[in-house]
Amino acid sequence: MNIQVGDTLPDVEIRVVSNGIEQTRTGTLFAGRKAVLFAVPGAFTPTCSNRHLPGYVQHFAEFRKRGLDVMCLAVNDAYVMQAWATSQQVPPELLMLADGNGNFAKALGLELDGSSYGMGLRSRRFALYADDGVVKQLQVEAPGEFRVSTAESMLELLG
Repeated sequence: MNIQVGDTLPDVEIRVVSNGIEQTRTGTLFAGRKAVLFAVPGAFTPTCSNRHLPGYVQHFAEFRKRGLDVMCLAVNDAYVMQAWATSQQVPPELLMLADGNGNFAKALGLELDGSSYGMGLRSRRFALYADDGVVKQLQVEAPGEFRVSTAESMLELLG
C-alpha cells in the first residue's frame, strides 16, 4: 500500500550521511521534526544530479527559514550518497538518506523496478512534507516526469 497524506511514516533502519555516516531508524529521524523529504531514483543519474538535488541545495536556506529540515533519499549505499553529496556541494545540514536495500522505499510503497535500465530496485521520484513523522503533503511524480517534487514546487505548496 502506498503512503498517503495523514499516514505515519514507516519505521525502518536507514543510514544518514551528513558529517559522517550514522545508522538510525526513520521513526527516530523524523520524530519532532518538520521535514521535507525528496526521493530520487539514483545518485549521479542525470535528472537527479543536474536538476533535482541542485534545486534543493539552491533553495536550502529558504526551507530552513521556514523551520524545515530537508532530506534526500535514494536507494544507494551510504558511501555513494556521501560521494554524491560532496560532488554536489550539499550542505551538511541537508541530510542524505541511504536506503541501501530499498527498505524505506518499499515500506512507503514507492519503490520502482529499474531492472529494465540495469538499476534494480529504486525509489520513485517524490517529495513529501512530514510533521513529527506524519505525512501532511505528498507529491509523487508520474513515470519520467520531473515537475511536482521540485524544490520550487514544494516551497510553493507549503506557502
